[in-house]
Amino acid sequence: VLKIFKLLHRTRQEVFKNDTRALEAARQKINEEFKNNQDETSEEKINELLKIASDVEVILRTSVIQAVHTDSDKI
Repeated sequence: VLKIFKLLHRTRQEVFKNDTRALEAARQKINEEFKNNQDETSEEKINELLKIASDVEVILRTSVIQAVHTDSDKI
């Protein structure tokens, strides 16, 4: 569990680099989700939650695009 938690935070830092608002929002959401499920004892449910967390990490790493305006009409 700790491994995927740390991986999500590392991925968040890479994906949202230099975007403090997105970094903070992602940090809060990751922490909130793990805190909401910290008392889970069912092995089946824990494995399901870990799979979801792993899928989220892959989506963040492969599907999120950060754009920067370089000119009034260019990104």
